[in-house]
Amino acid sequence: MIKVNDKIPQGELQQLVGGSATSHSTNDLFSGKKVVMFAVPGAYTPTCSAAHLPGFVVNADTIKAKGVDSIICLSVNDAFVMNAWGEAQNADEVMMLADGDGSFTKAMGLGKETGSFGGYRSVRYAMIVEDGVVTSLQVEQPKEFKVSSAEAILALL
Repeated sequence: MIKVNDKIPQGELQQLVGGSATSHSTNDLFSGKKVVMFAVPGAYTPTCSAAHLPGFVVNADTIKAKGVDSIICLSVNDAFVMNAWGEAQNADEVMMLADGDGSFTKAMGLGKETGSFGGYRSVRYAMIVEDGVVTSLQVEQPKEFKVSSAEAILALL
C-alpha cells in the first residue's frame, strides 16, 4: 500500500469532457500541484452519496483557499458514471475521475475484491499530494467513515 512520502504511481485516469472520455496522466494531475484526492468504493452508493462526496462539494472553496489546486474524487467506475454522479451532486469544483479497470487503484495498493457485490473496488480513503508525493494518507477501516471526510482533510491542510 502506498504510504506518506511515496510518489504517486504512473497511471491514466478518465474524465468525461464534452461527452467524450478523456485520459489524464497522473503526472499531469499531480506534478507541481497540491491536490486533495479522495476515493470511494462506488458512485451512487449510500455513504459515498450521502456524506463523502457532498462534504467535499460543500467545502471545496475552503479547501482550495488552503492552497489546494484541485480536488479529485476517484472511483473504480467508468467516466460516464462518474460524470453523471458529479452532475447529480453538483460537484462542479471536484474533478470526477474514473479508474475504469482499477489499474491505478491496484498500483496504489488501495483496492479490495467485493465479489458479487461489485467486483474490484477502491477502499475509502483521502490523501493530500504535493508535487506528486503523498504528504497525508487517511485510509478508512471497513464500513467506517471518519478519517477521510472533507472536514478531516481540511483539519490537516
